[in-house]
Amino acid sequence: MVPALVGTWIFVVKNFGSLTLREILTPAIELARNGYPVQAAVAEHISRLAQKFTREWPSTARIFLPENNVPKEGDVLVQEDLGRTLHYLVEAEGSVTQGDRKAGLDAAMEEFYHGRIAKTLVDFNLNNEFKDAYGKAHRGFLMMEDFAKFSPRVEDPVLVDYKDYIVYKCGPWSQGPVFLQQLRLLEGYDLSSLKHNSSDYIHVLIEVAKLAFADREEYYGDPDFDDVPLTRLLSKEYASSRRATIDMLRANNTPIRSAVEGQVRSGKASSDTTHLDVIDKSGNMVADTQSGGWFLDSPIVEGLGFPLGTRGQMFYLNKSRNNALKGGKRPRTTLTPSLAFKDEKPHMVFGTPGGDGQDQWTLQFFINFANFGMNLQQAVDAPSFHSLHFPSSFYPRLAEIGKVAVEGRIPLDVRVELEKRGHRVQVLGDWENGRVLAITRNQSSGVISGAASPKMIFGNTGYAMGW
Repeated sequence: MVPALVGTWIFVVKNFGSLTLREILTPAIELARNGYPVQAAVAEHISRLAQKFTREWPSTARIFLPENNVPKEGDVLVQEDLGRTLHYLVEAEGSVTQGDRKAGLDAAMEEFYHGRIAKTLVDFNLNNEFKDAYGKAHRGFLMMEDFAKFSPRVEDPVLVDYKDYIVYKCGPWSQGPVFLQQLRLLEGYDLSSLKHNSSDYIHVLIEVAKLAFADREEYYGDPDFDDVPLTRLLSKEYASSRRATIDMLRANNTPIRSAVEGQVRSGKASSDTTHLDVIDKSGNMVADTQSGGWFLDSPIVEGLGFPLGTRGQMFYLNKSRNNALKGGKRPRTTLTPSLAFKDEKPHMVFGTPGGDGQDQWTLQFFINFANFGMNLQQAVDAPSFHSLHFPSSFYPRLAEIGKVAVEGRIPLDVRVELEKRGHRVQVLGDWENGRVLAITRNQSSGVISGAASPKMIFGNTGYAMGW
């Protein structure tokens, strides 16, 4: 896929920020050039994939296996190519005379999508072959015209009201609306009357998730290409009709359509997303979930120091479906940051890494906060669970029909009752699901409060900041 992240951040800084790229990127350039200590998770990733890097991805091996050695935790990792690439952007910005900040940012955008960076990406893509999941080698398809066509834009968010809040999500090219569909379905239940994380409570949220994610599979896609009936999907009438199908005494284990239904997923993900939340002293809020270019899933581009993204795997190849592969189209991603207003004023940003689990764990966090009166940290720390019933967004789209994964802190009697209702319960570690982050700003006092989960999925990162 054409990497949209760089252009999107430049666009955000240009239109909503006050700093220059030089100010923003200098610390990152210094870290790349001078090196930083390798974390344990990174060292484990590199060790596990060292043979693949050496055998298939020499450009990756050159950086992450210096002198053919696997780095250990605490070793200093230098990324000169990445530092140079970031410096290209700063150089382009500085080439504009008279200190015009926005013109400088435009020049950096030009450098990435029309200049030597784009040319290097295209040359690497067209002149190298890499193996797919079946072991067959391929070249890429990206051309300079693909980069030239890209431009960031501001889109209207998707939103629903819930209690005292209005929750905003990205459109159906993400899975964001599935969060809102679940809120609409949950409006019909007095959740506060249910014991938190009781069998009734978990049953309701799991059955609601199944309905919302079934619609994700059926309807979601890039709305520039696909007809997505969001007005109907987010209507109270539609939610009421769907809610009526939920049986409080029995799980609905009807398979959701998928190419590989009924199979077991391939274990814990080997990499995951980065999420960050920020609120500044002026009340500006950012929730950002960005991902798709993992060094263990895609080879480092020679000379640039970063890989191309792999989000193209999320397209379907059945052209009669929404989210079907087509040139110029966005794949339906799992990336799903959240912004909530309270009393019609910006109040909270939140999110988590975790693929298909994101809009289940953040939903539980939000319900903990909005319905059960927990403070931010309590809402983040509470035991969580998720459905694996629907097809994964990631290749090969495996589904585990009726499977519910619960943290070990969910009581045994609750798990037994869920099994009686037809759920297939998988018990995870006590602190395993996602890494929810959240920040609020009190509009009256200006006080900023934040919470970050101590949970850690291997490879996940999250960062929350307020000042």
